[in-house]
Amino acid sequence: MPDSALTVSRLSEPELLARIFPRLELPGHHAEATLLGPGDDAAIIAAPDGRTVISIDTQVQDQDFRLEWPNGYRTTGFDVGWKAAAQNLSDINAMGAAATSLVVSLTLPPDTPVAWVEDLADGLVAAVRELGAERCSVAGGDLGRGREISVTAAVIGTLDGGRPVLRSGAQPGDTVALAGTAGHAAAGLALLESDIPASKLSPAQQVFPSRQSRPRPPLAAGPAARQAGATAMMDISDGLLREGLRLATAGGVVVDLEPGALDALAAVLAPAAEILGTDAREWVLGGGEDHGLLATFPAGVQLPEGFAAIGSIQAPGRTDGPGVTIAGRPAGTRGWDHFAH
Repeated sequence: MPDSALTVSRLSEPELLARIFPRLELPGHHAEATLLGPGDDAAIIAAPDGRTVISIDTQVQDQDFRLEWPNGYRTTGFDVGWKAAAQNLSDINAMGAAATSLVVSLTLPPDTPVAWVEDLADGLVAAVRELGAERCSVAGGDLGRGREISVTAAVIGTLDGGRPVLRSGAQPGDTVALAGTAGHAAAGLALLESDIPASKLSPAQQVFPSRQSRPRPPLAAGPAARQAGATAMMDISDGLLREGLRLATAGGVVVDLEPGALDALAAVLAPAAEILGTDAREWVLGGGEDHGLLATFPAGVQLPEGFAAIGSIQAPGRTDGPGVTIAGRPAGTRGWDHFAH
């Protein structure tokens, strides 16, 4: 049987693992934290700092991705592996930490092509390498059978002796800054869900579906923000407004966004907005899964490379509590909710 027709039901667990493990090696990586990787009942991970930063996330078929989108694009295993790594690496990044090890659990229907699973392993490793997580290794995982594809990844990281940057530290007068993109993945999702064939998109429009399938969190920005004295920080996975409200609520402050900065972010999305007849600002404010960083810095601090100012932190008024405003006016709370889609 040719490899292209081989499904996971034809292989035992050891046989499938034997195809995956070699693909998870990251030659040249500085994976000093992984003392024992795949092959035993559990991995052994060093924690020289005495603390471990950990995050976990799951992608489920037809909830977080489609194998075939309405516009005809077919999700590859590489896409899913990349995204599994990227979204978890971003959470570690948002604490000001650096990822050191990753483990993955796969639930696969029996008819899943083996080549798709191998492609997933390749995407996982490619994301770790290309996004700049040079200290992170893939330490192991688990395989199971189910009715739909489900990919769960857990990442641990280190603060290298520094303090974590929490959501709750923003102070009135702080600068609100963004690293990475906002609205690109939402624009990509809208194009994938449209009836416009992928082959009909211009190069400028094709960028956005790729940002939905393979997000690019700015992994150097988290530790840099911590070292620059960031007072609060979080990953933007559910949209700028929703995450801004979480940061505001945690700190008891108001996140006031600057209209000109939002317009500049929306302008980049014009190629997708024009073909779909959509207001690009809605993607900027409510779209998730770009996995950029929303951070606050004391006034006067030089922002680290990759960050741009998009607003300021204000004290809540006597009648209004913590929230998000745009030029002082309430902005609402729209954004991505995993239980509402």
